[in-house]
Amino acid sequence: MLRIQPYIIRNPLIAVFRLLLDSLYIGPILQEWTIYRRRERLNNMVEELELRNIYDATIDRIWAQNGDKPRLGLGALMWVSNAERPLSVDELCYALAVDLDSEDFNADNVPSISTVVGSCQGLIAVDREASTVGLINFTLQEYLSSHPEIFCVYEIHSTMAETCLSYLNSSQVNTISADTSPDALDTPFLEYSSIYWGVHAQRKLSARATSLALQLFQEYNGHVSAKLLLELVGHLDPQDPDTSFDSSTQFSGLHCACFFGIDEVVAALIETGCYDINEGDLAGYTPLAWAAHNGHDDAVKLLLELKEVLLDEPDHYGNTPLSQAAGNGHEGVVIMLLGRDVNPDKPNSKGQAPLLHAARNGHEGVVEILLWREEVDPDRPDNGGGTPLLYAAGEGYEGVVKILLERGVNPDKPDDGGRTPLSYAAENGHEGVVEMLLGREGVNPDKPDNGGGTPLSYAAWTGQEEVVKVLLGWGGVHPDTLDNGGRTPLSYAAENGHEGVVEILLQREDVYPNYADDDGRTPLMLAEMHGHERVIELLKASLLTDMSGYQEWLLY
Repeated sequence: MLRIQPYIIRNPLIAVFRLLLDSLYIGPILQEWTIYRRRERLNNMVEELELRNIYDATIDRIWAQNGDKPRLGLGALMWVSNAERPLSVDELCYALAVDLDSEDFNADNVPSISTVVGSCQGLIAVDREASTVGLINFTLQEYLSSHPEIFCVYEIHSTMAETCLSYLNSSQVNTISADTSPDALDTPFLEYSSIYWGVHAQRKLSARATSLALQLFQEYNGHVSAKLLLELVGHLDPQDPDTSFDSSTQFSGLHCACFFGIDEVVAALIETGCYDINEGDLAGYTPLAWAAHNGHDDAVKLLLELKEVLLDEPDHYGNTPLSQAAGNGHEGVVIMLLGRDVNPDKPNSKGQAPLLHAARNGHEGVVEILLWREEVDPDRPDNGGGTPLLYAAGEGYEGVVKILLERGVNPDKPDDGGRTPLSYAAENGHEGVVEMLLGREGVNPDKPDNGGGTPLSYAAWTGQEEVVKVLLGWGGVHPDTLDNGGRTPLSYAAENGHEGVVEILLQREDVYPNYADDDGRTPLMLAEMHGHERVIELLKASLLTDMSGYQEWLLY
């Protein structure tokens, strides 16, 4: 690879001359078709080349340091530029202190942050306010990403996985009881290692990392790192005694390996024959459910090759692996599962089938795949009467709405509260979906729900001006319809201070601005109660206009 000499370009004319001599730069410049654009391209290249020379020279200075400082500096750059989230000062220092050749973690080996920053020759800095460590400039991240050979002493992600696993296997961590919350001051690297070791291993797995993972999994049930991982995914609720964590809590190494999708480790664990392939964890997730949930195609394939694996095993909420994959948009997993003997329309405890999971999350590809199956009811409601169309409309997923409408679903089917897909789309301001539904035969644009609320009422309540305009421009929408409490769309808009909607409604001759609801509250009173000054002005002006017109009518 061509390596630019480590000097800093200070004279732009010299830089331009050198750039023009380099055939690598002439082509891109000549491709620009105006003098201005060619000058801009030249200026950008000068800046880029100057930064690259600065970074090149700094990396050379890191390598030229004495003793162990080059390893420390490069290690710090590796961690800061490749960590899954910003690292705290202590997390970085502890990561650098892990000795991969030792079974114990030596706290006396933790470097000071000043030593770490110094060994990086100024390329990293500490954010004192956030107590995190970061690169000095975003261009440095780009530079390091495009020059992986800088870390030639490391295989980046496998080294990071090995470091995390070595720390989790250390006696310092293994002595921590999972029944209590670990002290972050004593074990600052514990949370990161527990949650992200598998992410790094999934990207690049070494033989050592595999061995360390298998070592960790020997005592993984009840391990403090399993607790931290389950807290992250929401399977542990401190307020729920049914999700308490102790040494008997079921979350095995196979569950964890499938969660991360580390195929080699999954295969090794299956080979041991020590795991119940269909055992659910504390939330009822089987290894297959975890692999399906996170879209790990190869891990799913490994599990599907086992004759004893149960394909439709539900978790504690009735969700099957197919539901997990559909809800998260993992098309490859969905296709693999549908190719086996699974129920493509099996609902969970809330009556929600895989199609509904996919529709409410906007996964068009999964929706189309599921609709290929004749057994899938595209209009199947859940326990509350919500259909896939209703959920997709409420979230504004136009592509999914279009697919479902083309399959002939009922476009005006209400849920148990009487609300239609149009009502939810209007409330949430999804103008495109509103127009799509209004264009369908059989859709009542003014259909009230069980409480008398119309799509216009909901749009006014949440201040969706464009949707209000669309609905008022559509035949059959009454702008002054009263709900069961005597509230009008204007009443709702005034109460919530939506000036734009109030103005739109007051421009209508068929809107009476002084309707009192069943509690005797007029739109003006509601606006005054909530201190919406501009709305108050608009309503008072409208009432004066109406009174003036009334007086003129009496005189006439």
